[in-house]
Amino acid sequence: MDRKWWKEAVVYQIYPRSFYDSNGDGIGDIRGIISKLDYLKELGIDVIWLCPVYKSPNDDNGYDISNYFEIMDEFGTMKDWDEMLLEIHKRGMKLVMDLVVNHTSDEHPWFIESRSSKDNGKRDYYIWRSGKGEKEPNNWRSFFSPSAWEYDKATEEYYLHLFSVKQPDLNWENAKLRHEIYKMMEWWIKKGIDGFRMDAVNCISKAKGLPSVDSECEGYVYGGRYFLNGPRIHEYLQEMNREVISKYNILTIGETPDITPEHALLYTEENRKELNMVFQFELMDIDSGPSGKWEIKPWSVEDFRRIIIKWQRELDGKGWNSLYLNNHDQPRMVSRFGNDSEFRAESAKMLATLVHTLQGTPFIYQGEEIGMTNVAFDSIEEYKDLETLNFYNESVNKGKEPVKAMEAIYKKGRDNARTPMQWNDDENAGFSVGKPWIKVNPNYKKINVKIENKNMDSILEYYKRLIRFRKQNPVMVYGRFVPLANDGPIFAYVRELESEKMLIILNFDCLDIEFKISPEIEFQNLKLMLSNYDVKHGQNPGQIKMRPYEARVYKLTC
Repeated sequence: MDRKWWKEAVVYQIYPRSFYDSNGDGIGDIRGIISKLDYLKELGIDVIWLCPVYKSPNDDNGYDISNYFEIMDEFGTMKDWDEMLLEIHKRGMKLVMDLVVNHTSDEHPWFIESRSSKDNGKRDYYIWRSGKGEKEPNNWRSFFSPSAWEYDKATEEYYLHLFSVKQPDLNWENAKLRHEIYKMMEWWIKKGIDGFRMDAVNCISKAKGLPSVDSECEGYVYGGRYFLNGPRIHEYLQEMNREVISKYNILTIGETPDITPEHALLYTEENRKELNMVFQFELMDIDSGPSGKWEIKPWSVEDFRRIIIKWQRELDGKGWNSLYLNNHDQPRMVSRFGNDSEFRAESAKMLATLVHTLQGTPFIYQGEEIGMTNVAFDSIEEYKDLETLNFYNESVNKGKEPVKAMEAIYKKGRDNARTPMQWNDDENAGFSVGKPWIKVNPNYKKINVKIENKNMDSILEYYKRLIRFRKQNPVMVYGRFVPLANDGPIFAYVRELESEKMLIILNFDCLDIEFKISPEIEFQNLKLMLSNYDVKHGQNPGQIKMRPYEARVYKLTC
């Protein structure tokens, strides 16, 4: 397997609005990030993925960009950004920026020109269509609102917006637009960044004719089959690679909902010259019902294992996995896949062990390393996320009980991940001396970096050990993934590279479970390398008693 720096890296995602506020306005900023770089270096981070800090009216917290070449006033200045990059590189870390090019803000100069008249030179930078009688051009539903189309009175046509009404989709069919994007990418690379995380990148190619979805349902319908993994997507990415990416030693990660491992290989196989890796969502959709994320269904360890094993096996030696259990769009992993009350520390460590011992590049989302949890605000007025507010209003307007809508928000709402980083037990969790833009999780008095730093058995200290362990053992990066016979709540597998083998055993239950050593490893010596509990030696070599949410990593020797 080819060895690459980005395969060996550990990535830390920063959501800048909620990371650290340096000037007391209640909003995290670039100078706040600079002040915490030593914290990230000590943690063992190699790469920082920074969510958008570009100029934006903030309809979707920076993912609606009005100028790709300027910094949002609330975050600071380009001078601040330059200093941040210098300080990141000075510490031997790298910076990956968000690339948001499926859409812009409706306040971007391109769109202002595009909507000014039908014969404007930039009209075709976006996707405009005439209506069908009194109806929209098709019945596609937006991710954030009922219709994916917005009527513009000035030109009497509709524009497509798969996300917010203030996020019109760019028309990638236009070659001139594509090359504007490539020039912008090269501008940032020449400033010194080390890669891009590409937002919603598999949305950029739409089906020819933009057909409606055949459906017996009235109203708007999810049209992913017509705008995800579209007919020209690989042509566009190969052109992007040829024009920009191939010229530099950078990291590229695509956000790609609704893909299979077969899709992922098309995006990531090295000889195809597209991307290094993608974020797949099959695991993130494990508790989503047929109607989407807000229809919550129970998830099982059996399905969880099956999905991970499938992706590990099918990308092995051909593509590369990104490894994550939460991010700025997902609930907190300890609340979703662990136990955020009685066994919060144990389950946070167990889930971290999983992420850092699979084959792929691990991603840590801010606060994960101290076991931050979901939040349950008392009122919908305390939530800020556009998707959450639209869901609530639509649900209530359709007659759903507000309490039922709130239950779904408590479990799956994006603001679970966006509450301020909990640095200490001072007011506002040490995030800001001013009023935070969104409320702090009330549990910050018990869950914060200051407390974690004082405890050598903390989640934070475990992350440091885990990251060091991965870096010291190439088998954890490049080793083959071999699943063992798994049953019930235990997930066990071996990583092997040449003669070196590591056994990983994880208990996903809040009860003690006996793990029987399988025949393929029964006669090998087990040397404990890592555990989230104190382990006494002298147990029956044929079986291991795993405590609630216990994680163990053994080295196997003949």
